[in-house]
Amino acid sequence: MLTAIAVLSLVIWIVLLVARGGFWQAQERDDRDSPATGAPDAWPAVVAVIPARNEAASIAQTVSSLLRQDYRGSVRIVVVDDHSEDGTAALARDAARAMGAAERLTVLRGEPLPAGWTGKLWAVRQGIEAAHATDPPPAWWLLTDAAIEHAPDNLRQLVTRAIVDRRVMVSLMAKLRCDAWFERALIPAFVLFFQMLYPFSWVNRRDHPMAAAAGGCMLVQEEALRAAGGIEAIRDEIIDDCALGARMKTQGAIWLGLTNRARSVRPYDNLGEIHRMVARTAYAQLHYSPWLLCGTIVSLLVTFVAPPLLALFGSGLARVAGALGWAAMTFAYLPMLRFYGRSRWWGPCLPVIAALYTAFTLDSALQHWRGRGGMWKGRAQARR
Repeated sequence: MLTAIAVLSLVIWIVLLVARGGFWQAQERDDRDSPATGAPDAWPAVVAVIPARNEAASIAQTVSSLLRQDYRGSVRIVVVDDHSEDGTAALARDAARAMGAAERLTVLRGEPLPAGWTGKLWAVRQGIEAAHATDPPPAWWLLTDAAIEHAPDNLRQLVTRAIVDRRVMVSLMAKLRCDAWFERALIPAFVLFFQMLYPFSWVNRRDHPMAAAAGGCMLVQEEALRAAGGIEAIRDEIIDDCALGARMKTQGAIWLGLTNRARSVRPYDNLGEIHRMVARTAYAQLHYSPWLLCGTIVSLLVTFVAPPLLALFGSGLARVAGALGWAAMTFAYLPMLRFYGRSRWWGPCLPVIAALYTAFTLDSALQHWRGRGGMWKGRAQARR
C-alpha cells in the first residue's frame, strides 16, 4: 500500500512537471514576455476603478501611484468608498490634492449593498456606471485593489500589450508583500498553487479554454466587458477575478503574468492573516462541494505530504519513490522562490506549507457551513 502511494505521488509530480503548462517555471512575466514590437497608434482613455472598504492604511499610496503614471492618454481615477469607517475617502482626496491632481479623482460614496451582490463587485459596478459620464469616455478599465502600488510605467505597458497583442484583458499577478516571517514562509507557495490551478501559459493561449485573472491589476476593454455581460454577469462570485477572466476570454484573447510593476502593500504579518486570506475563497474554488473538498484534501496529502513521510520513514521502493517525489516538488518550487528573492532552502519545506494550506481549505468549508463564508471586512459574502 505504501509503495503504491509513493509511486502514485511520483507519477503525479512527473505529470505536473512535464504536462501542466510549465506552471512552475514562472516564465510568464511582463518583463520577459514582452508584446510585439511597436506602440499603439493612439492612447485610449482609461479609468481606474478602485473599490475601497476601510483601506486607510494603503489608499493614499495606491491613488498616488496611479496619478504618477507616465501614460500618454487620459487617465482618471474613481474610488468607490464602500461604507468605510476609517477616513478612506478623505485620505484618497488628500493624496490627489497633494499631487495637484484633484480634478482627476472622483470619490463616490457607495450605495447600500443589494441582495445577490458581493460588496467588491457592487462597488466596481457603481464606479463603472459613474465613469461612463466622463469626457473622454473610457475605452479601457483598470480594475485594481486599494492596496496595490503601481510603477510609473505600469499602465502604459498594460495598454501596449493589450492593443499591440490584441488582448481584451491583461492582468498582472501583483507581487505580494514578502517581508514578515510568515509572508516569507507562505506567500511564494500561494502564488505557486495559483499557477498550478491556472497555468498562465494556458491562460494566455488563444486556443486553450483555460481562463483566469488576478484581481489586483486587471486592464479590461470596455466594449468586450459590455459584450460579456458586464460586472452584473459575475455579481455574486467570490473569486471574481477568475470569473471575469472566463467571461472575457469568450470575447477574445487574454493575458496573465507575474510582475514587479504592481506590488501589494497589504501586510500579512502573522499566520492568522494568511489563514483568513486563503479561507475566504478556498471553498468557493471547490464550488461549495463536500465531495470536491474531500477529494482535494486527499489529493493534497498524496501529492505533497506523503512523499517526505515515505522518504523519511518508508523502506525499499516506497522510500526511493518518496524521495524522488520530494525532490521533484522542491525543484518545482525553486523558480518561484527566486522570483520572490527567497532562499532555495525553503524548497524542501513545501510539504509543511502545503499541509497548512490544506488546513486552511478545510477551515474555509467549516466557515461556510457556519454561515461565515467569504468573510471580508466584516461581511460574509459566500453563497448560501
